Amino acid sequence: MDSEALRKYSALHPRPAGLTLQYGTAGFRSKAEQLDHVVFRMGLLAGLRSKAVTATIGIMVTASHNPEEDNGVKLVDPLGEMLHPSWEEYATQLANAEEQELQKVITEICQKAAVNLHKDASVFIGRDTRPSSEKLSQSVIDGIQVLGGQYHDYGLVTTPQLHYMVCCQNTQGQYGKATLEGYYEKLSKAFMELIKQSHCSGEYQRHLKIDCANGIGALKLSEMKPYFPQEVLIHIYNDGTKEKLNHLCGADFVKVHQKPPEGLDMKPNERCCSFDGDADRIVYYYKDTAGHFHLIDGDKIATLISIFLKELLAKVKQDFKMAVVQTAYANGNSTRYLQETLKVPVHCVKTGVKHLHHKAQEFDVGVYFEANGHGTVLFSKAAETKIRQLVKEEKDNEKREAAKMLENMIDLINQTVGDAVSDMLVIEAILALKGLTVQQWDALYTDLPNRLLKVQVADRRVIDTTDAERRALTPPGLQEKIDALVKKYKLSRAFVRPSGTEDVVRIYAEADTQENADALAHEVSLAVFHLAGGKGAPPQPI
Repeated sequence: MDSEALRKYSALHPRPAGLTLQYGTAGFRSKAEQLDHVVFRMGLLAGLRSKAVTATIGIMVTASHNPEEDNGVKLVDPLGEMLHPSWEEYATQLANAEEQELQKVITEICQKAAVNLHKDASVFIGRDTRPSSEKLSQSVIDGIQVLGGQYHDYGLVTTPQLHYMVCCQNTQGQYGKATLEGYYEKLSKAFMELIKQSHCSGEYQRHLKIDCANGIGALKLSEMKPYFPQEVLIHIYNDGTKEKLNHLCGADFVKVHQKPPEGLDMKPNERCCSFDGDADRIVYYYKDTAGHFHLIDGDKIATLISIFLKELLAKVKQDFKMAVVQTAYANGNSTRYLQETLKVPVHCVKTGVKHLHHKAQEFDVGVYFEANGHGTVLFSKAAETKIRQLVKEEKDNEKREAAKMLENMIDLINQTVGDAVSDMLVIEAILALKGLTVQQWDALYTDLPNRLLKVQVADRRVIDTTDAERRALTPPGLQEKIDALVKKYKLSRAFVRPSGTEDVVRIYAEADTQENADALAHEVSLAVFHLAGGKGAPPQPI
């Protein structure tokens, strides 16, 4: 390693005094002006990771659904998955090291992770549309070059597209071509093959209004439009030409506020959806004839996909194990419907995509979605091989047709990470194939009324949880208090968990009526405030 180059470049990207950041599920996130030294150092880390695993590593500059003035950076591992947990620690150490300690920290990482600095490094870079992203990408490049690494800068791409490219590159093209055209071609071909099998007549055109959160999704959907068949009529709103990224729009806004985004005019019973700022989340919604807003979130998306896959798996008559993975935030009625009506096993894991993804890998077909609309489906290698074999060799027509549909689903789904564009096409294909309206989809089950709140505390670490974050171990007495409050309401449950990034405790409650869900959430927030060191004024009733 060239110590002189490290010193020289590091001085160009100085660390602000007293700033400490931690690499979490979403990588690093902060105000954009605080991140220059972090992204430079993540360029270094991507180079080290590439040398350690002898593969191409991805690095994405984005802050997803955060406000436009924020930014962030995260690394992508060789098969398009999130950075290995052991390296999250190295990322945090490197980001927070004093300038004069940088060389020492890099040497320590090389020793612990058995990095051979003489090996080649290859890094793919992508960025979102934030004003700060281009400059920060340059800082990433500086970091890669200090270690003599090669890089390919894809410029403006969605986060899932970068994950896809990295996977394509490291599977020598088995997963697809590591180009944007390759991504568009693979998805659109699988989509067209699928909807070919739908029995809808020509006039059954698929009008869909899409709120792109004034982000990268709008640019990429526009590029992809020519690849779509004429039956698909997508109408793009919040395309970034007028308003700020994620401002009063996008998947996160719609989910949290339970209302349509600004800038999208909804007529009764029109199908609409929203992406988030980097296009890795999606939620659907519509207004009924009485003007009531209906949100179709990640839970209902997982349910729709599960129904479809379960039917196809039954037809191919293979002993494939399928399961749905949720977090504690999943609506209680979605879990009940999946387990009791569909008879699909459901597993609950800690919040954070990496936990869901990891669990879903244990099954032949693992469906996972967070309630916020981030999710995908994973097929095991064995299941995929068997399905592709059935398409070629199966003599029975019905079995072969079902296998063909499963094969197209495998190609349409971005298995590396939740992908709003891919998920949207999966949903549109299933609705067309099953002849379902958005109202019929929504009517599969009714969500239990729920409420999300947060309480400021002096130190979030006083809360420790167990049972996939559904029960609090500390502070003493808190879980007992929650249990007593839950008993007061019908069909109710509540849990609390510390935020991963700030001194805030998040509270989730659901019950038989909205009034009861609100009352329960408020009472639990008061318990947290009094027992877990709340700051400021006590929470007020909703």
